[in-house]
Amino acid sequence: MTASPMRTDVPRHARTTRNHRAVRAVALSVVGVLTFVGVGLTSATARLQGNIGTGEVTQLLGGDRPEKVADPDDPNAGKDLNILLMGSDSRGDGDVVDDGVGGMRSDTTIVLHVSADRSRAELVSIPRDSFVQIPSCTGTGGATSAATAGRFNSAFSLGWSVGGDVASAAACTIKTVEALTGVYIDHYAVVDFAGFENMVDALGGVPICVPNDIDAPKADLKLTAGFQTLDGKDALGFARARTGVGVGDGSDTNRIGRQQQLMSAMVNEALSQSLVTDLPKLYSFLDAGTSSLTTNPELASVPNLAGLAYSMRSLRAKDITFMTIPWVPNPADTNEVVWTEEAMAVWANMASDDPLVPEPEAPTEPEAPTDPEAPTEPEDTVEPSDEPTDSTTEPTETTEPEPTETKSAGREAFTGADVTAECG
Repeated sequence: MTASPMRTDVPRHARTTRNHRAVRAVALSVVGVLTFVGVGLTSATARLQGNIGTGEVTQLLGGDRPEKVADPDDPNAGKDLNILLMGSDSRGDGDVVDDGVGGMRSDTTIVLHVSADRSRAELVSIPRDSFVQIPSCTGTGGATSAATAGRFNSAFSLGWSVGGDVASAAACTIKTVEALTGVYIDHYAVVDFAGFENMVDALGGVPICVPNDIDAPKADLKLTAGFQTLDGKDALGFARARTGVGVGDGSDTNRIGRQQQLMSAMVNEALSQSLVTDLPKLYSFLDAGTSSLTTNPELASVPNLAGLAYSMRSLRAKDITFMTIPWVPNPADTNEVVWTEEAMAVWANMASDDPLVPEPEAPTEPEAPTDPEAPTEPEDTVEPSDEPTDSTTEPTETTEPEPTETKSAGREAFTGADVTAECG
C-alpha cells in the first residue's frame, strides 16, 4: 500500500493533536507488549522450552564432516545456516505411506538454507525413494550399523534401529546428507505429524488452491476442486496422500509437489496474519509447533529460536524458494530415483551460500560497429502536416496482459509468490 502524502493545509494545532494521538496509540501498544512480557513471558517461555525435545548428535557424527568455510569478504556479522527438517511418523500402520518400513521413519526430508545476510531462505526436498549410499551409523548406546546402499528414508529407520531414539535416527540421516552433498548441517529438527496438524489449526486453517477433486481413502481425505481452507487433518492428508483419485501417479515425488504447495501456503498465511505482532496467536502457533518437536540443544533454546526468527523478519514470500533436488528414475528400479549431475551444482551453491537458482541475466543487444569516417546523420525532425487532424481516430490497440506462468511444484523451483495451481 502506498502511503498518502502528508497534507500541508491542516492547521498546526490539528497536526499536533493527531501526532499526540499517534504517540498515545504506540505507547499503549508498547505497554501491552510489556505487560505480556512482564507477566506472561516467563511462564510462556518455560512452557515452550518444556515442549521441545532435545537430542545431542555431535558425537554421533564423528570427525569426517564437510568443512564450513566462511566468506572472508562477507560484510555480514551472521553466518549462513543449514537446518535438516524431518517429518516423522511412528504409527507404523502403513495406511498412508505403505512403504513396508515399520516403526519410526521419516517420510519427509528437507534441507533449509538460510543465507548469511538473511535475504533469502531455500528449502530443498529430498525424495525418500532416492537410491543412495548410506554410511555406517552410530547410535546413542554405541551400537553401529554397516554402510549400505538403499532408499534414502531408510537412513532414519537404520539410525533408530541401532539407537532406539530420535537423536540416533536424526544423526544417521544427517551423516547421510553430509556424505552425499558436501553440505555441513548446522542444526536439525524432527517434527511429528501430529504437531503439524496442530500448527495448521493454530493458524485457523490454510487457504490453498485444490486444482481437482481428490478422494484418497487411505489418507481419509476428500476435497472438492477450488479454493479451500484446509484444517489440520485435511492439510496432513493433502501432504501425505499417495493413492486415490486426484493425487497423481502414487509416487513420493508427486506427493512432494503438494507438500511444497502446502508449505508455501502456510508461509503466506503466517505472513498475512502478522503473527509476530499478534502475541496470543503467536503463542498458540509456537505451542502447537514445539509440542511435537525434537532438535539439537542449540536450536532447542527458545531465545535462540526467537533470535533466528527475528533475524529473518524482513523475508517475504518472494524471498523463499522451494525446490526438489533434480532426479531421474533409477534405471535399475523404476520405483526409485537417482540424482542427476545438476543436483551437485545445487548442493555446491548451498555450501558456498550462493543462490540455488541464480536469476537469469537479461540479454544484451550487440552494439553495431561504428565507422568513424561516416557522415553524421541529422536528427529526425517532424515535418508539419497539411492533413487535417482527426480527433476521432481509433485508439491505439492495447496489449493483452500476459497470462501468469504456473510453476510445477515438485519439479520446478518456485517462490512463495509464484502460482503453482489454477483454480479458475
